[in-house]
Amino acid sequence: MGEIVLNEQCLQLMAQFEAITGAGSRDCIVDERNERLIFVINPGEMGRAIGKQGSSIKKASDEMGMRIEVVEFSDDAEQFLRNCFLPARVLTVSIDENEEGELVALIDVAEEDRGIAIGKAGKNIFKAKRLAERQHDISDVQLVQDDYE
Repeated sequence: MGEIVLNEQCLQLMAQFEAITGAGSRDCIVDERNERLIFVINPGEMGRAIGKQGSSIKKASDEMGMRIEVVEFSDDAEQFLRNCFLPARVLTVSIDENEEGELVALIDVAEEDRGIAIGKAGKNIFKAKRLAERQHDISDVQLVQDDYE
């Protein structure tokens, strides 16, 4: 599994986020393209990270000057991918090796949640790909196309 290297900026952001919300995180991605910070929150600390009616995450977002998204970590790659796509309803997750021996995840989401899963300009699928690679050494994440309409 690839070692996650956190640069000074990410370490500072994680410390700041924890100081504001009380929730610990294990990874941080500064997504300049979509003007957001993505934190991978320690298991069981999602409620603390978000706060009552979103108060903690809003405060952190205001103080840190960027939109913040949080994903709860799971040792189970399948569960972690489900968490990446919330609030979209993930029906199935299958992780297989491709010809190059790399792990590829195929995600099937409820048809009405496809837009949520992809996100504006593909930002949610981008988030899932980056995090799956960093946390579980999965080289690609793809949404399954349903052709039986």
